[in-house]
Amino acid sequence: MSTTTNPAFTTPPAETTRPDLQGTFGMVASTHWIATATAQSVLERGGNAFDAAVAGAFVLHVVEPHLNGPGGDVTAVYATAADKDPTVLVGQGPAPAGATPEHFRAEGLDLVPGAGALAAAVPGAVDAWLLLLAEHGTWELADVLAPAIGYARDGHPVAPRVVATIATVQDLFRDHWPSSADRWLPGGSAPVPGTMVRNEPYASVLERLVQAGAGVDGARDAAADARVARIEAARTEWAEGSVAQAIDAFVRTPHRHASGTDHAGVIRASDMAAFRATTEPATTAEFRGHTIAKTGPWGQGPALLQTLRLLDPLDDERLDPSTVLGAHTIAEAQKLALADREAYYGDGDVPMDELLSDAYSDERRALIGDRASHELRPGTVSVPGGALPPLRVTYTPGGEPIAGVGEPTVPGARGDAPSPDAVAVPAEDDTVHEDRGEPIVMETGETRGDTCHIDVVDRWGNIVSATPSGGWLQSSPTIPELGFCLGTRMQMTWLEEGTASTLTPGARPRTTLTPTLVLKDGEPVVAMGSPGGDQQDQWQLLFLLRTIVGGWSPQQAIDAPALHTTSFPGSFWPRTWTPGGLVVEDRLGDDVIAGLEELGHVVTRAGDWSLGRLSCVTRDPDTGVLGAAANPRGAQGYAAGR
Repeated sequence: MSTTTNPAFTTPPAETTRPDLQGTFGMVASTHWIATATAQSVLERGGNAFDAAVAGAFVLHVVEPHLNGPGGDVTAVYATAADKDPTVLVGQGPAPAGATPEHFRAEGLDLVPGAGALAAAVPGAVDAWLLLLAEHGTWELADVLAPAIGYARDGHPVAPRVVATIATVQDLFRDHWPSSADRWLPGGSAPVPGTMVRNEPYASVLERLVQAGAGVDGARDAAADARVARIEAARTEWAEGSVAQAIDAFVRTPHRHASGTDHAGVIRASDMAAFRATTEPATTAEFRGHTIAKTGPWGQGPALLQTLRLLDPLDDERLDPSTVLGAHTIAEAQKLALADREAYYGDGDVPMDELLSDAYSDERRALIGDRASHELRPGTVSVPGGALPPLRVTYTPGGEPIAGVGEPTVPGARGDAPSPDAVAVPAEDDTVHEDRGEPIVMETGETRGDTCHIDVVDRWGNIVSATPSGGWLQSSPTIPELGFCLGTRMQMTWLEEGTASTLTPGARPRTTLTPTLVLKDGEPVVAMGSPGGDQQDQWQLLFLLRTIVGGWSPQQAIDAPALHTTSFPGSFWPRTWTPGGLVVEDRLGDDVIAGLEELGHVVTRAGDWSLGRLSCVTRDPDTGVLGAAANPRGAQGYAAGR
């Protein structure tokens, strides 16, 4: 990765909000300081990057319950010191057997709700983390889970943003989700920031996982095999034991959903028992001498690769996000890639070789014009794309289309305003208001949740980037004996037949979780990621352009003003879009913003420090120097290392 600034780019700031950390022992960056400190403590005691990442991830379940939970999911991209090939950890569970479009329509729904257990895919996060620990960790499960168990049972000072989330949904909890009120409203009201918050039921869940392997032993020369066997016993307990039974029993009682109506969930213990996390080779593309590694098209990750292929041959000055020309070019390229996401991406056969090919990229690049496109324009390859979903225009709180937005331009599209009776919606993106990276209450009354992230690199060269999400405390009612709720990942599917991501029992919803690994000459050099739903790859793109092309440092790139387009159907209920929409941080500058508006972009100002919450760790294979940088927005992310 370049360390010399590019004269074709805006000059980076001389000072950053935080230092670019450097050392040789180990580095961690995450969305919460306690998780970062936990992971670093594992490195300090001899654990490797995978031991550290798993320990930090289970702590994230406890300290950022508004952003992720055990009932959610995770995807990760990693490389080991022994095998540099980028590998994807697949912790995205599938739709339950009973989750059919017919069932949802029979319930009177035309969208999968954004909150409530009917939207729950099979939880994938816990099993995926256990798989990673078994295959590449070195520590015993009891030692890895000890910090999370301690914080859950003994308590931790609750962060202000957790409290803010609880406060926004407290009426929902009191009126409709009493088990969540019991969990998150001690004494009948939201806790005060800094209050010691405990979750004894979740501590007991983790202790049962440890106990499941307690009887597994082996000879001294087979200690490693015995360690793995103990972890495998915990995986079985999670999938087939008391957790699965409690989920099955709880969701059968109807409860309020984001639709404003009551429904029972369809996930069953048999769905839990049928799922195991897996690993697979990463999908990759080359950009300016670097290999970018992402998930397959069952996630949105390849859309970043497609965008990079569009931008790669362009002049450097067109890749600078801080200028009118650069921001416009980047946004238009992203629209084309995200349109292909809608037409082609899903849990099936996706023609990625064609979508990433030179010929296709050249054809699509020619569509980047001098004016902002207000259309959804997927391309054409040899394999027919799926039917485009109905397009719902983003509405103002008063029920009017957002200023500057005309009627949908795709035939058959429609604009449906959200129900006024809708309850809390834990979606990861925000197409009308700024995206601060934490759950906020919109003027419509919707509450949008978010995501966590953690990166770790160790002195041996093991490196991992992981994005846990789902199962937010506001996703669905808390299951009392477990201390957590289910996620709502199925809201990313469509009930209409024939789309690339139509709801299908046993198929994975197309997730937005999209961590990144960057390699140079076959060696991993950066692990990074961000919360932010549909914006995750858009913000990571800015980082890649500023560091690889512009020569900025990681912290300079993370601090820099961010932007993203909303000119595509959102992945989260109520699945709206803003044709020509562009959300920007005000620090981009009045002149640049005015220039973008002149080009036809429908600009929403998001405040000075509101978009893009990246973190990263870095590695220089030639010198052995490791690095880390973290997001200053929200004052919660943290990097540490030495």
